[in-house]
Amino acid sequence: MTTFQALILGIIEGLTEFLPISSTGHMILADSMMQIKDNEFVKTFEIAIQLGAIAAVGLLYIRRFLKEPRLYGILFVAFLPTGIFGLLFYKYIKSLLFNPISVSIALILGGIVLLFFDKLSQKRGESHEAHEIEITPRIAITIGLFQVISMVPGVSRAAATIGGGLVAGLSRVRAVEFSFLLAVPTMVVATAYDLYKNRATLHAAHLDLLVIGAAVAFVTALFAVRFFVAFISKRGFTAFGIYRILLGIIFLAVFWGKTLPGFT
Repeated sequence: MTTFQALILGIIEGLTEFLPISSTGHMILADSMMQIKDNEFVKTFEIAIQLGAIAAVGLLYIRRFLKEPRLYGILFVAFLPTGIFGLLFYKYIKSLLFNPISVSIALILGGIVLLFFDKLSQKRGESHEAHEIEITPRIAITIGLFQVISMVPGVSRAAATIGGGLVAGLSRVRAVEFSFLLAVPTMVVATAYDLYKNRATLHAAHLDLLVIGAAVAFVTALFAVRFFVAFISKRGFTAFGIYRILLGIIFLAVFWGKTLPGFT
């Protein structure tokens, strides 16, 4: 991996991690487009730079974490389904579905679902009551169950949890903000676990690439999170749904014959 590739992947991670467009899907597609070899360091790099994006959300919402002790229990409840299903099934999903074709299909289907969620929120209206709904353990577990779906690459953790929040009755902004907060424990645990498993691939010679990727992800995530909250409060998710569908179709056309057996 070159310094330029590390920079590009850091930008992609920071911009896409908290938007409903699938950071994992974009990473897989970017690796394929830049012809980055799928080795252990690349996998570790793409896991490690998530820490930069996590730090951005932690900084932006630090007051919530410091002043709302009840939040920790709610986030724990919301994280539980992903923690359980992740331990049981993630390695099988990773071995079967981490490829450009499955990602492209998930982007398209997820885009259609995102358009449906946007219509749902528009039909219901962004009422004052929706903004004031307290996130109970029942709502938290609902969002957590939706997050499980995001283990499929291309689905998007953000899209799944935002959709779960909307189904549970939250406003768009409230659902997005809880998605950001839930990302912190989810990504910290997942990243720490993956880094521990791949600790043998971490070498001092790669430190510069890791620092570049994480730093760029941190800065771009700060802008992405602020932009997203302001954008969806006024315009909703339609643009992101359309983007997912178009991107999925383009990459499906590009990679279909190259990655499926029997095609040349």
